[in-house]
Amino acid sequence: MKKITRFWLVFHALCALANYDAVLWLSGSATLLERLKRQRVRAKTTTRDLEQAICEAVLLAACFYWKPVLCLQRSVCTTRLLRKWGVDAKMIIGYRPSPFFSHAWVEVGGRVVYGSAAYQKRLQPLYVA
Repeated sequence: MKKITRFWLVFHALCALANYDAVLWLSGSATLLERLKRQRVRAKTTTRDLEQAICEAVLLAACFYWKPVLCLQRSVCTTRLLRKWGVDAKMIIGYRPSPFFSHAWVEVGGRVVYGSAAYQKRLQPLYVA
């Protein structure tokens, strides 16, 4: 993928992180998750290289972001960008009841593209968007 395209992907990821914080601050997490659930996938042809480039862009943007970025924020932003670029992605929030633990990750076609596949096996799904 070209350097220019990677630059724009990182820029869009930074904007998505800022948008996440703004919506969370103004409207709360319920609005944020509802917006994600309503977002539709734009019809485009995609490749695994594009999926990987978007995931890497979100990871890099999280390094440049002004505050720590946790798994939910990264997963929401990754899902939004993947859907914008035509990838049918799902964000999953999973949990373990005792001792309590939760984590968010992104799946495409049942495989984990952002996060660890170990969480998919060890945690029970709590929310799917």
